[in-house]
Amino acid sequence: MFNIDMEGIDLEKIYDLIVLGGGPTAIGCAIYAARFAMDVLIIGKIFGGLIATTHLVENYPGITSTSGQGLMEMFKDHMDSLSIPYISDEIRSIEKIDDYFVLHSFFQQFKAYTVCIATGSERKKLGIPGEEEFAGRGVSYCATCDGPFYKDKTVCVIGGSDSAAKEALFLAQNVKKVYIIYRGEEIRAEPINKKRVYENDKIEIINNTNIVEIKGDTKVKSVIFESGKEFKIDGVFIEIGSLPNSDLAKKLEVETNKKGEIKINRKSETNVPGIFAAGDVADAPFKQAITGVSEGVIAAYSAFDYLKQTKIEY
Repeated sequence: MFNIDMEGIDLEKIYDLIVLGGGPTAIGCAIYAARFAMDVLIIGKIFGGLIATTHLVENYPGITSTSGQGLMEMFKDHMDSLSIPYISDEIRSIEKIDDYFVLHSFFQQFKAYTVCIATGSERKKLGIPGEEEFAGRGVSYCATCDGPFYKDKTVCVIGGSDSAAKEALFLAQNVKKVYIIYRGEEIRAEPINKKRVYENDKIEIINNTNIVEIKGDTKVKSVIFESGKEFKIDGVFIEIGSLPNSDLAKKLEVETNKKGEIKINRKSETNVPGIFAAGDVADAPFKQAITGVSEGVIAAYSAFDYLKQTKIEY
């Protein structure tokens, strides 16, 4: 599951900052921590995070257009230029001992005076019959990952967000037909992507509609609408939002809101001194790579300031 590279990692060392996560928020936080001359370590499940599965990124300042993977390759180059260590692992629990935190993973334990939780989010599921049964056999949560398998076939995207629109636009490059199935009246994409959807002959929107079941044999064959109508389809791409990966924070009694997002202030501080949070796992209302990176950078500075006041003279 994980690629553990412990070269250069001193398990007895107490790091100034350990950043949890593998996406742009976590990497941005670590880059600034390194620039503040902090001893920093990144621990993430998957390098790149959800954005690495995004087909097209056109709203990151200074970069007109790139893929999510391409963006994260640039982040990695920057991280490597500063010799920031990254470990592919998952932290299972955090405890406070004296003036530092001990982070327990599947394999090791790590120590840090401060922690930034930038664990992002995971895709929401529909929770309907057939969804789990046909996962990987016609049900997907990533058009970039699985779209090429549906060349000249008919697929649907479930959802009405900007992400759903972008998934449909990506799929339309290879498939015969894409249906956006949305429970609302009109999709909520950014104006430029909404325009692209409406102008694409391969994309058709079915609104005011819910799917209640996914059917098939060895693979997906159809979906059942709330009305009872059976609709033939070769692939179902689910894009209905995400859930914050905040369980670790809750175990540490970090305060979260009703959505499970970690509550932070403008300094990316949580209610637990020394614990910071940033990105999609936090409670900012607008979740984009650029805003997550901003919060991560602020978290790095706040951790630096915290250390100045409690431990180290810089």
